Amino acid sequence: MKNHMKRTLFLLTLVCLCSVNLGGLQTSAADPPNAKSDEGKAAAETIQPIGNVEKVHDGFAFTEGPAWEPSGTLYFSDIPNTTIHRLAADDTLSVFTKQSAHTNGMLLTADGRLLACQMDGQVVAYDTESGKATVLAKEYDGKRFNAPNDLVLDASGGIYFTDPLFRAPTPLPQTIQAVYYIAADGTVSRVTQDIAAPNGIGLSPDGKHLYVCPSQQAEMLVYDVSGPGKLSQPRTFCAVKQPVGMKDTGADGIVLDEQGNVYITTHIGVQIFSPGGDAVGLVEFPEQPANVTFGGADRKTMYVTARTGLYRVAMPIAGLKPN
Repeated sequence: MKNHMKRTLFLLTLVCLCSVNLGGLQTSAADPPNAKSDEGKAAAETIQPIGNVEKVHDGFAFTEGPAWEPSGTLYFSDIPNTTIHRLAADDTLSVFTKQSAHTNGMLLTADGRLLACQMDGQVVAYDTESGKATVLAKEYDGKRFNAPNDLVLDASGGIYFTDPLFRAPTPLPQTIQAVYYIAADGTVSRVTQDIAAPNGIGLSPDGKHLYVCPSQQAEMLVYDVSGPGKLSQPRTFCAVKQPVGMKDTGADGIVLDEQGNVYITTHIGVQIFSPGGDAVGLVEFPEQPANVTFGGADRKTMYVTARTGLYRVAMPIAGLKPN
């Protein structure tokens, strides 16, 4: 009996020791991967420049509309001087046109067209060889647009553009500030309700979400896209950080990278948000940025038009290629 009890006690002790050791192994095996995963996630959620901000040129009145041509040319506008400039690969400047009709946002399409919003009331396509502008749309419901500001091209060949109040006649010709859609066949439709100065605009990489960034509120908007020119009701995508002592300041231009992060020019710099609307970065500039695009051979150079200057900085993620 004594021997039996000893054997029983020995077995129970052995079982308990094994259980403790196994529990320790399970805990030690589970914890490190979770910790590494969290660290990796934290690192991925921070987007910062990988170089210094560089002033490329200055001395302009008000720069806007940077648009990258894959051959190595950057187009940008000096709105008050009604001039569009070209920046060559060697950083030399030339004049593309001095009759820009106050061109604001621009976009180089995959097929080589330079689309532009002329604040004098039209959306046009420039011939990059001659500088001649062809009007794509100039009115809705028989009235001129307020002052087209920025635009984006979808996969079907249609153009979404914002039409706020800046440089517009008073009273506003369209009576409200909204987003419009020019279908591939030239048909124009109004696709949103009144927005507080809709400005920057962009599409997600899959084309299923349209971002519209107003200038007169902190909340940026996103719409679901169900088809060409077909949008859901808006919802808040994010709220931009405000300058000290100010409120209800919004955005100007925007651009997306190939991962779907959204770069928004604001009073305090280029604020970066994840596709889920989380703040993931801020790039500051000597002057308040107005618009932004990606360029360079790898599309990892962020070009920013900021008041009287043109700036650039190297970034870790490539910009989204236009349609």
